[in-house]
Amino acid sequence: MTSASPGKSSRTPRTERGRRTQRAILDAAAAEFGEKGFHESSIVSITIRAGVALGSFYTYFESKEALFKALVADMSGRVRDHVAPVLAAHGGGAIGAEGIALAAFLDFARQHKEIYRIIDEAEFVAPEAWRAHYVNTAARILDRLRAARVRGELAVEPDEVHAWAIMGMNVFLGLRFGVMDAKADLDEVARVANALLKDGMG
Repeated sequence: MTSASPGKSSRTPRTERGRRTQRAILDAAAAEFGEKGFHESSIVSITIRAGVALGSFYTYFESKEALFKALVADMSGRVRDHVAPVLAAHGGGAIGAEGIALAAFLDFARQHKEIYRIIDEAEFVAPEAWRAHYVNTAARILDRLRAARVRGELAVEPDEVHAWAIMGMNVFLGLRFGVMDAKADLDEVARVANALLKDGMG
């Protein structure tokens, strides 16, 4: 799912103008939900922030709940799309690739601090989207680890525990050094965390 395809909770625009309008609503929703939370935000405030007519909202989303669900899927896709090209350009081994992926995620978290409030709230507002975000992220990590094992780069057979442990480390490092600390050297954070993987799995 790309950032232009926020998920089944939204209606797919047929024109470029429609895609821009939907994108504006999603971006406004990220800011609004990130600042106020789901329950304190309103469709009216989101459309005002987006600079679109109230009627335009219902062209793309059935309700505030549908928008929130689509936003969770959209943000999950944006994280993936932010990390993917960095990984694709990486020519080293699997452990180094996970460090590269972490550094890219830390950068995304620092630019989009609202992701933490939105994903946390999604556990209760949009539990299916919340679960999909984590399950799909862990699955991508596990796929990378399994491919690395086949190439002989890992000393252990990777399983779901490894993938979720790496994801958990990434999530909390993003919270600590992406959200709480705007001055931390993100490359150094990734280097230190990557050393754990190298010593534990390399």
